[in-house]
Amino acid sequence: MTVRPELLLLDIEGTIAPISFVHDVLFPYARDRLAGFVSAHAGEADIAAALAELDTIAPGAPPVATLLELMDRDAKIGPLKLIQGRIWAEGFAAGELTGRLYPDVAPALRAWRAGGLRLAIYSSGSEEAQRLLLRHTADGDLTGLFDQFFDTRVGGKRDAASYAAIARALGLAPAQVLFLSDVAAELAAAAAAGLKTTQIVRAEDQTIASPDHPTAPDIAAVMASLGCSDLV
Repeated sequence: MTVRPELLLLDIEGTIAPISFVHDVLFPYARDRLAGFVSAHAGEADIAAALAELDTIAPGAPPVATLLELMDRDAKIGPLKLIQGRIWAEGFAAGELTGRLYPDVAPALRAWRAGGLRLAIYSSGSEEAQRLLLRHTADGDLTGLFDQFFDTRVGGKRDAASYAAIARALGLAPAQVLFLSDVAAELAAAAAAGLKTTQIVRAEDQTIASPDHPTAPDIAAVMASLGCSDLV
């Protein structure tokens, strides 16, 4: 049995939520409402600041055109993430969106927490978007299970320094943290910082297993390796 960590650091897309939900539901929802949202909220301080930052990225270009181009590239850009998050917040509040997680995830999260393991999220989506997804799931509000949420303001997900910074922020040695992700490059960065790693290789997302990290087909399998399966 693997030595149990103090904290599990979880990626979202492809790890606890299907890639299809993000790309086939959330992204199109934001895209369809982008122009109307910008028009309605451009005078608000945070949106105005985001639009000003967009103008430094593409000077003189219409902001909606810049946002759409960034969305097409799935760019991890602060102004885009902010505006997407605000649009999704409206959709969740209106009941038009419900967060979709893999069916093994909510029982595992609750069991881990009940077993004394701490939980945190590290995703390229904004902290606001992370909380929205986990607050509005078919399994209820799961945000209370997590100690902390991290986005790319702490650093890029393929940079080892980001994972070292997260461990410091959580008050833990890197080796006390187990990072779960489907992306081998992210796992490599975490391992370089001293974190334990496991790659989630889900058939639904056609994830390619890396030979450099332990793998698991789902969260339940990780639970079993940590001796937590009896908690469900």
